[in-house]
Amino acid sequence: MDKQDTQEKQEKNGGGGDDGTPKFGRLLLVLGAAVVVCGVLTYVMGTYFPRF
Repeated sequence: MDKQDTQEKQEKNGGGGDDGTPKFGRLLLVLGAAVVVCGVLTYVMGTYFPRF
């Protein structure tokens, strides 16, 4: 059994593991969390340290 046969079986069985596609959902969550942290930091600095 060679590599091509294994790939064909995985395609027929619905993938069978990590197919190398990037995980954009996780990246989106991390970037969203970074934006929220920056927003909170900006609010705190403007409210509590106005002359900074």
